[in-house]
Amino acid sequence: MRGKKLLTVLAVSAVMFAGCGLKSHEAIIKVNDKAITQAQFDQIMDRQAGSGMLAAMGVDVKKDKNSFIYLLLKDRIVNELIVKSLLEEEINKRGIKVTNKDVDEAIKSIIDKVGSKEQLDSILKDNGISNSEFRSDLKEEVKMKKLAKELGNSSVSDAEAKKFYNDNINKFKYPDKVRASHILISVNPVEITEIIKSDAKNKNLDDSAIKAKVNEEIKAKEAKINKLLAEVKKDPTQFAKLAKENSDDTTTAVKGGDLGFFAAKEMVPEFSKAAFSMKPNTISDKPVRTQYGYHIIMVTDRAAAGQTPYEKVKNDIKGYLENQKQIDMIDNLTESLKKNAKIEYVNQEYDPAYVKKEVQKSIDNSAELAKQAKQEAEAKNKK
Repeated sequence: MRGKKLLTVLAVSAVMFAGCGLKSHEAIIKVNDKAITQAQFDQIMDRQAGSGMLAAMGVDVKKDKNSFIYLLLKDRIVNELIVKSLLEEEINKRGIKVTNKDVDEAIKSIIDKVGSKEQLDSILKDNGISNSEFRSDLKEEVKMKKLAKELGNSSVSDAEAKKFYNDNINKFKYPDKVRASHILISVNPVEITEIIKSDAKNKNLDDSAIKAKVNEEIKAKEAKINKLLAEVKKDPTQFAKLAKENSDDTTTAVKGGDLGFFAAKEMVPEFSKAAFSMKPNTISDKPVRTQYGYHIIMVTDRAAAGQTPYEKVKNDIKGYLENQKQIDMIDNLTESLKKNAKIEYVNQEYDPAYVKKEVQKSIDNSAELAKQAKQEAEAKNKK
């Protein structure tokens, strides 16, 4: 896993080295006498802690700097910063440069793969990445690829590509798929309850009154989805327009609700069961209820299970294998540079040995708390 993710990690981390002027320039680590500052660490921590599944769940990773998750993230970021510093030093020694033309060509290559500049812009927007961040990250990736080319030959033969295809034939098989669009009216009782409670005019309501308001809101959403279904049934050509104006799935709403092709396992069971039971150019008879709320589904196409021919994926396989060879060479270089580097942890709190001890403390504390909770539960049950 470490090798496969290195180029991506470096590209994502690189953008953090800009704009540190307003933060602390205090050195926390020195790599061959080059300082890594507190500001550089903080910027990467802010970015990584503010993204991903935990952030989406509302978990503040930075709230407890002694927590297991924070310490693991801290250790990973320290390693990224050290690797970044060592590779930057090596790149400078070799006189490797990346021009604007190099980056423009890399962007053009990506646009060719995704279909259009508009599609690329849409992907970046959906992932919360600005054009400047993307360009900066891509510049670092181009730089790493130039370094890899200096380290050795990474070309891939037809025989290697065909062997990979045959050895991984299941990767190129695909199940039945449908293409569908949907209109979502979200229904989350917990979220609705919190919104009602947060309204100052409801502060004196008891639990039963709040529950009544929650049920009232849910009924209003049911009425809305049924009204939309009636409109769609009356004139299916208005589906995309109604999705754009009403769907709570904002990612697909801008595309008229289009979800593209998907396999049954890619959607929640209730949604898949409904979609795969429908024929192309039909609309669900009634709203489909899932954990996300109510959906109106319109199936637009179907694709039978099959296998992608080798010739169609040959170039993709070659690109993948070439990238793996480059990553392996950079990994080997990184390990060599680490062994010969002078790494000084100016602030001992960032020393991996210290972080490892703190991780173990966190694990021990969690185990002790779990033990106490179990004992309390058992004592309560005995009563």
